[in-house]
Amino acid sequence: MNACSTRCKRSVALTRGDGRKCITVFTTEERDGLRADLLQAAQADPRITGAAITGSTSIGNEDRWSDVDLAFGVRQESEVQATLADFSERMYRTYHVLHHVDVLSGRWIYRVFLLPSTLQVDLAFAPAPYFGARAPTFRLVFGTAAEQPPISTTSAEELIGYAWLYALHVRSSIARGKLWQAEYMLGEMRNQVLALACVQRDLPAREGRGIDSLPKEVTTPFQDALVRSLDADELLRAFRVVTNGFVREMRGFDQAFNIRLEPTLHSLTEVATLPNPSPKPD
Repeated sequence: MNACSTRCKRSVALTRGDGRKCITVFTTEERDGLRADLLQAAQADPRITGAAITGSTSIGNEDRWSDVDLAFGVRQESEVQATLADFSERMYRTYHVLHHVDVLSGRWIYRVFLLPSTLQVDLAFAPAPYFGARAPTFRLVFGTAAEQPPISTTSAEELIGYAWLYALHVRSSIARGKLWQAEYMLGEMRNQVLALACVQRDLPAREGRGIDSLPKEVTTPFQDALVRSLDADELLRAFRVVTNGFVREMRGFDQAFNIRLEPTLHSLTEVATLPNPSPKPD
């Protein structure tokens, strides 16, 4: 039996590194078995009033790299923390979890676990009155679910507002010689513009989920928006590319809106080249 046989039993070994460690990746069998185990545990728990598969699996879009997404309704709000703690203990004890992080959304707690096999497991818990579909990616497995208002979607106007806000910070960061900050702000601006392109084509806008489904005529120009080196001239070049793309997307949203903003947006890419004013004498 090799040095990593125990850990690799339920995972695929990609490399063995220095011979003492093994880099593994989860198998679909491991993922499916873990999901079934957690659902079985939930059904046996009297505090759980319902369980659902969420995420891509719930709508038939699961692939080799999909994670485990489950949601649970809890009988009493006062029992949520104890139920979450018990399931967490199970995850650490049985699946040797490396770490977890909590994401809060209203009355929902999403605990996201990282396994040694690189499998991500998202377990969401909500009091029973708040347990139900808030998006199309929700498939009830057992129990009951309460009707919930849908999660509000990102609006085009909101994305436009964030994009010009980041543009201001790109300008000032370049002018101040803060090139790392400028690169960060430029990336955030580009993300908002691409999200705007998604919203206008009825694609998912959050976390870049719809970008790869955008038409090539939309995404191809943005390839030049990637910064190739960390200097002011290169940042300015990429800034102009993102600004031009921003203007194109605004034209598709509201021509009058674009007419108001376009001149100022283009001026930002020029003002960034001006030297900082000399300090006033005391």
